[in-house]
Amino acid sequence: MIDAVVFDLDGVLVDSEQVWDDVRETLARERGGCWHAQAQRDMMGMSSPEWSQYMHDVIGLRESPEEINRQVVARMLDRYAHGPPWLPGAVDAVRRIGSRWPLALASSSNREVIDGVLAAGGLSELFRATVSSEEVERGKPAPDVYLEAARRLGIAPGRCAAIEDSHNGIRSARAAGMVCVAIPNVHYPPDGKALAEADLTPETIAELTPEALESLSTQTTK
Repeated sequence: MIDAVVFDLDGVLVDSEQVWDDVRETLARERGGCWHAQAQRDMMGMSSPEWSQYMHDVIGLRESPEEINRQVVARMLDRYAHGPPWLPGAVDAVRRIGSRWPLALASSSNREVIDGVLAAGGLSELFRATVSSEEVERGKPAPDVYLEAARRLGIAPGRCAAIEDSHNGIRSARAAGMVCVAIPNVHYPPDGKALAEADLTPETIAELTPEALESLSTQTTK
């Protein structure tokens, strides 16, 4: 039985993974770092302390992880100044699902980015709880951010459905014991093994309906 729905943000509601990629790569090249093709996939799902440490240790930026984080977030907010890059149908999907279940959000984005995006879409009041992975011990694929979202909702994780797009996100939701709906990210699709762990795989967020989630309500988690 599903009693709540927990959304991811980047790649599920906003088409933003490549924006994070561009911002971090640009900063790395400006600062003389050694960017590589696998860097974005490596950092997908990491909390801000984790990916800023990665940029310091692996990419080779001289600035402290705290300063790297500050600069990346400032650039992301600047990129969103004229509105977040909403995926088609995302705002309507949140409203549809929110009319049936309490909602939470479990995101790897920084708190400032989460709050700004939801406010821009007029969605803030629809989410009873929002959690940034910078507020928990470990980022995705660890389950911490989803477990914290369920805790703040006051609903057992096994009675929540998670909406995800990436391999680390799917694994995070499944590790938390949640039903998982995977909408594959078109820019950085999850690998087949992670996708096979999902309970439902619509092609787009626009296809996410209460009826689709209701069909999972009688299923037990894998």
